Amino acid sequence: MSTPPTRCLVTHLESPVDNSLHPAGKVHGVHLGRPLVVRYDLEKARGLIDREEMASRTGGVWRWRELLPLPWDIQPVTLGEMPTPILDCPNLGREMGLDFLQIKDESTLPTGSFKSRGMTVAVSMAKWLGLKRLAAPTAGNAGGALAAYAARAGLEAWVFMPGDTPVVNQRECLLFGAKVFSVNGLIHECGKLVRENAEQMGWFDFSTLREPYRLEGKKTMGLELALQCGWKLPDVILYPTGGGTGLVGMWKAFQELQALGWLRGQALPRLYACQSDGCSPICVAFDRGERHAETFNPAHTKASGLRVPAAVGDFMILEAIRQSGGKALRGEETRLLSWMEKACSLEGISLCPESGVCLDVLAKLRAAGEVGPADRVLVWNTGAAQKYLECLPANLPTIDQHQPLGPQLQPFLNS
Repeated sequence: MSTPPTRCLVTHLESPVDNSLHPAGKVHGVHLGRPLVVRYDLEKARGLIDREEMASRTGGVWRWRELLPLPWDIQPVTLGEMPTPILDCPNLGREMGLDFLQIKDESTLPTGSFKSRGMTVAVSMAKWLGLKRLAAPTAGNAGGALAAYAARAGLEAWVFMPGDTPVVNQRECLLFGAKVFSVNGLIHECGKLVRENAEQMGWFDFSTLREPYRLEGKKTMGLELALQCGWKLPDVILYPTGGGTGLVGMWKAFQELQALGWLRGQALPRLYACQSDGCSPICVAFDRGERHAETFNPAHTKASGLRVPAAVGDFMILEAIRQSGGKALRGEETRLLSWMEKACSLEGISLCPESGVCLDVLAKLRAAGEVGPADRVLVWNTGAAQKYLECLPANLPTIDQHQPLGPQLQPFLNS
């Protein structure tokens, strides 16, 4: 194994499939068709940083430099990612019979979604490792984030998306200068095109979990949450799950924090992977007690980020859920938009449709008594509602300026 890069705590990369070790500081894709995971010298990290020192730092993703793979003397590709707020939701909590409901709002990140976390790290590593052309499938926000960070880095971005990808996602990719293509298929079929043409086109496959460093950026979700909560994590976390990088990264973060001794004597949160009943491969595999998920067909949901019929990291998602004592559960597709609108109107939070699925799952958990009124519950909002024009209310009442206003407004006074 080669010597790890100077000024970096990465020791190697590891395959969860066969436990093989792979050298740090090299370009890596998958091994045996499955993801590789970055490992750190956490014992050395304990001597370099502590909780109090970390809490005194400023910044967002890159404040965690010792627990990220980019050598410390290399300038990251960044758009100024800052910590995202954890917002108390008393109105929504009352409706759901919860005393302590919070939403962590990732819509405040530079590209309007949690994808900024993964791409700032992954693109930084790609630039440092000498890659020039990056290609990825996307059903939504990942494409825009890749396009933006590639532009920042001076790299080429090639984006392949299903034809019914939300129009804002399509146009932001174009705006950031990516080469963007509409494909008559779903995201896993877009991914197949990227893989099969990588050698011919000279691009590197930047698909979810097919390169190892986007996971490290998503890991900062868990690191940041722990810091913001004063190192006392919630009892329950609900996470909208498509490719699952955020959930896997969060669980990795909690395990690394435990190894550092920063989560002393506390149980880790129960993780609930939330999917639409229109596309729920992880739920099916969980229900059957299986390690891998079968391709879900036909897949349909208005929450484009959840329309992932097959996830290369399926076994990692399922392992994290089971280790945490949580579950993979379906929300009803027919209730997705109503939950989205309820959260937005009650709390003023720009909740995306993917997170609307989480609220439907939470309601079912409350009804079953699996989540109690005193449980500390946190829901991840992974993106901004404004990026889903197709899901937003559009019908406005018309006012006749030549008629008295009062009678026209009367029907709305008590609505």
